[in-house]
Amino acid sequence: MIKVANVSFPTDHIRLLFGLKLRQLRIDKGLSVSELAQASGMSVSYITEIEKGRKYPKTDKIAALANAMQVDYDSLVSLKLSKKLEPISDLLRSNFLTEIPLELFGIDPADLLELLAEAPDKVSAMIRTFMDIAQSYNMSVERLYLTMLRSYQEMYDNHFEDIEAAAGRFLTEFVPQGQEVTESLLTNLLRLQYNIEIHQFDPAAQPELAQLRSVFRPESQVLHLNANLTTNQKTFILARELGFQYLSLKVRPCTYSWVEAESFEQILNNYKASYFAGAILIRREQLVARLEEFFRRDTWSSDDFLQLIADFRSTPERFFYRLSNILPRDFGIDQLFFYRFNNTAGQNIFRLTKEMHLSRLQGPRGMVDEHHCRRWVALTSLQELALLQQQKEFSGALCRAQLSQYVDTDRTYLIITVAHPYQPEVGQNMSVSMCFAVNDALRSKMRFLNNPANGITHRIVNEACERCGLFDCRERVAAPTVLQKRRQLEGMKRGMELLK
Repeated sequence: MIKVANVSFPTDHIRLLFGLKLRQLRIDKGLSVSELAQASGMSVSYITEIEKGRKYPKTDKIAALANAMQVDYDSLVSLKLSKKLEPISDLLRSNFLTEIPLELFGIDPADLLELLAEAPDKVSAMIRTFMDIAQSYNMSVERLYLTMLRSYQEMYDNHFEDIEAAAGRFLTEFVPQGQEVTESLLTNLLRLQYNIEIHQFDPAAQPELAQLRSVFRPESQVLHLNANLTTNQKTFILARELGFQYLSLKVRPCTYSWVEAESFEQILNNYKASYFAGAILIRREQLVARLEEFFRRDTWSSDDFLQLIADFRSTPERFFYRLSNILPRDFGIDQLFFYRFNNTAGQNIFRLTKEMHLSRLQGPRGMVDEHHCRRWVALTSLQELALLQQQKEFSGALCRAQLSQYVDTDRTYLIITVAHPYQPEVGQNMSVSMCFAVNDALRSKMRFLNNPANGITHRIVNEACERCGLFDCRERVAAPTVLQKRRQLEGMKRGMELLK
């Protein structure tokens, strides 16, 4: 680490900043690399190494370079870059390159720094574009980290064999054969193995904590749980805490849900601990066996699917996430995606609050100022749930399956959705969906797809009302403005081709 002007920077960042500054000044002076080398008494190769950020010259060399370009020594060593290169300077001054483990994405940090040095103007423009987009859509650092985490999951089909193996070792070591992983078992393990005590807090007495499910205080080794949690919720949080301890994940968040994300490593380690929790609560071999039996059926049963979730004592969202860990590796089903919608009962507003795509499939995206297709079973199930809650005081979960064919395409997807109350005290419901591309591989695994009388509804759908040409759609809530603009542009292009 080098400290310059009371600011600490990683050494490679200082080298790159100096190299960018030297290159910028040399070009401004109209000097070639060989001319600067001759004027300063250095070799061309050495100047090139400096400009690429691979070497940082000693004081006497810096003085020679400053004299050759007729600039002050202090001006040359200053970390201030020209306006057009400010985005690169801002990037290097930020924690981005030090906090993001670029190796996870197959990127060598040295290669990235060399790219910055090789084409600083173009890279600077690209960085500025990304920064402007982030600001335009009010993207927080936490949201950026979560987006990167989702990309990381998608790269590896959301399956991590090292965590699966760690979960297997934990079960062998601490859970007797045939015994379930229960709240009491997890509580005892945390206390006896890791000296962590479990306390509860009353959200009515501390309303400022009502939105939190848990708070971990490392200084006292106490995990505080919200007293209003269900048994399933408590069990998952305890299993997640064991994940932090068993996997030795030191950099971690201390709350669930988030208060503030301090680094990408925090979010990544939280994901690893949550994956571990899912793996010990829903055991791989048991889930594979149950799925094989379910997929061999000739007809679909929503009630039996809900019972399958209940048998594993899981929430629908956690069960679907566990499916995304298992299906790609153990069934070869990797053309899938997951999403979650939130809705206030009785309102026609649906918020996409989580998504994960294990392939580049058609599906919901975080579209801005557009309305997701109201034919999606993820949305119709929420409407049906709200109606049942109003008319019959229904308080349970609702499962629906749908074969969704995108209009004017041959792409069809099997969508399995579970809608259930999320925050019933304020009328909030949630639907979580697992979506599969219907192809030969899926039909070979799910026998009921080959039966025309399988009990699954078939509907024509699209992405959003603004993009849809089904003008007789009764569910439409917005005009097809995006489609109309695209057709106008296509007509304009055809008209231009006719001009002589």
